[in-house]
Amino acid sequence: METKKEFKILIWIAVIFGAAFFLPIESVRFNTAIAATLDLVKWYAREHVILCLLPAFFIAGVISVFVSQGSVLRYFGANAKKWLAYTVAAVSGTILAVCSCTILPLFSSIHKRGAGLGPAIAFLYSGPAINILAIILTARILGFEMGVARTVGAVSFSVIIGLTMAFIYRKEEKIKKEAQMNIPLPPEKRPMWQTSLHFFVLVLILVFANWGRPAANDTNSAWYYLWAYKWYITGAFSLLLAFSLIKILKIKWQWVLLSAFVVLISTFLSSTFIENAKLAPLVPMIVGIAALSIITLFDKQDEDNKEWTISTWGFAKQILPLLAVGVVTAGFLLGSTHDGQTIAGIIPNEWIQWLVGGNSFASNFFASVVGAFMYFATLTEVPILQGLIASGMGKGPALALLLAGPSLSLPNMLVIRGVMGTQKTVVYVALVVVMATISGLAYGYFF
Repeated sequence: METKKEFKILIWIAVIFGAAFFLPIESVRFNTAIAATLDLVKWYAREHVILCLLPAFFIAGVISVFVSQGSVLRYFGANAKKWLAYTVAAVSGTILAVCSCTILPLFSSIHKRGAGLGPAIAFLYSGPAINILAIILTARILGFEMGVARTVGAVSFSVIIGLTMAFIYRKEEKIKKEAQMNIPLPPEKRPMWQTSLHFFVLVLILVFANWGRPAANDTNSAWYYLWAYKWYITGAFSLLLAFSLIKILKIKWQWVLLSAFVVLISTFLSSTFIENAKLAPLVPMIVGIAALSIITLFDKQDEDNKEWTISTWGFAKQILPLLAVGVVTAGFLLGSTHDGQTIAGIIPNEWIQWLVGGNSFASNFFASVVGAFMYFATLTEVPILQGLIASGMGKGPALALLLAGPSLSLPNMLVIRGVMGTQKTVVYVALVVVMATISGLAYGYFF
C-alpha cells in the first residue's frame, strides 16, 4: 500500500511538471484565454456576487429553516388537490437554490413519504431547473427574452412531464394511492402568512437591487423609472425587512435599529467617497448582510434565527466554490463577453458554430443531450452559455441546454434510478430531452 501511495505521488508530480514544462505561454490564443478568464471573474465578482448571490443565499436559508416539511407535503403530497399539487411543485424551483444533485434527497424523501409520482417529478424537474437567482441572472446576462423563455419553459415542462409520467404509470399510482396511509403533519411554528411575508420581502430586495437598466433610448417606460429609483425602492423594502425581523422573528428592536443606522451611515459614506456608481451600492449591501448575520447569530429569542444564518452559510459554502469553477472554466474555454466587449477563449468559434450554431434539429438535439448528461452546479450554466452564445451558439440550442442541463446530470440519473427504477428514469430523461429539443426549435424560429 505504501508503494502504491508513493507511486501516485510520483505520477502527480510528473503530470504537474509536464503541464508546467509544456505551458504554451508563447501562444496568443492561450494568453488571450487567460485574460478572458480573469476579466470574467472580475466582472462576476463585481456585478453578481454581492447584490445577487448573497441575498439569494439568505432566501434559500428561509426555505430551509422556516418552511417545514409538513407544509411542503400539505401542498403537493398525495392527498392534496391535483391542481394545487402541480402548481406548488412547478413553482417550487423559483424558491430553491439547488442543483440537479442537491434536489435528490428532497425528491427521494417526498417520493417515499407518499407524494404522487406526477407532483414528485414536477418538483424534481422544477427544483434545479429554475430559481429566483437563475431568473435574474439569465435575464440580466443572456437577455430578457431568454429569461422569460426559461421561466415559462421550466414551469410548463415540470407540469407536462409530471402529468405525462403520472398518465403512463397511472395503474401503479392508483394502487399506491389506495394503499397510502395519512401522514400526520406537525403544527406550524408560526402562521404561514408571516413566513411568506418575510420570504417575499427578501425576494423583492433581491429583484430591485438587480433591476437592470433599459436601453439607452428607452427613458419613458415604467422599466426605466423603476431602474432610476431602484435603490429607493430597495431601501423601502429593507425597512419592511426590519419590521419583519422585529415582529415575525422577534429579534430585539434595539439590535435591528442599530443595524439600520449602521447601514444608513455606510450608504452616506459610500455615496460620498466612492465615485464609481456601480461600486457604491456594494458597501451598504455588504454592511447590511453582515449586520443581519450578526444579529441573527447572537439572537437568544429563537434558535431558528441563528439556524437561518448557519443554513445560509451552508448554501454559500456549497454553491460559491462550484460557481467559481464554472466561471473560470467558462472564461478560459469560451471567453468573456459583457458590457459590449468580447475576449476570445481557447476554443475556436468555428467549432461551436459547427456543433450548436443555427437552429437545426441536430444542433438543438445535441445541446439537449449534452446538457442532460453534463453536471451543472447551480448558476454555472449562465456563464457557460454566455461564452457559447458569444462564440456562435444559436439561441434555440442555448434554450434547449438551459431547459435540459440544470435539471439533469449523469450522477442525478443514477440516483433517480435507485429511487424509482430504470424504466421510469429512462422515460423521464427522454421526456426532458425531447421537450427541450422541441422548445429550442420553436424559440430559435421565433427569436
